[in-house]
Amino acid sequence: MFDEILEKFEGSPGQQAVIRLLLERGFSVNAEGRVVSGDIEIPYTQIAQEAGVDRRVVDSTTDAILADDDLTRIFRNISQIPSLMDLAPVLDLTVITIAVNDADESGIVAQVTSLVADYDISIRQTISEDPEFTDEPRLYLVTDEDLPGDLVTDLMNLAFVRSVELS
Repeated sequence: MFDEILEKFEGSPGQQAVIRLLLERGFSVNAEGRVVSGDIEIPYTQIAQEAGVDRRVVDSTTDAILADDDLTRIFRNISQIPSLMDLAPVLDLTVITIAVNDADESGIVAQVTSLVADYDISIRQTISEDPEFTDEPRLYLVTDEDLPGDLVTDLMNLAFVRSVELS
């Protein structure tokens, strides 16, 4: 899906940068062509600065989104999810970051969460990066507890796991 969206902006690296930013941050485009998070409008100058483009590139990108039915459906309905990962140190939570060999493999989240549950550890949040949106997708788990060493070892021994990081 991500590649198909970027293909629509094949001739414009600037517009592709804007599209990547909108998708990564979960920003929507409203009916008036404004970039929003919920009902909060985000100025084009700020989007442009973050994407490394001119403000007019943001304007032309939102115009292109509204001119394409498929893109309009996607960008009118996208939203972001609050993450506990940045709050983990403040709230005394543990973040488990798992990198895998092949993120397209089925059952990764199920196997990892089942293993954590086997150790009777409650998961507060699970975030799985989409392999189409990032080059090295990761699985993040936020828990209330520190992990026992045996669990970390068991996670590392899963065939699809490349690395496990705790923070």
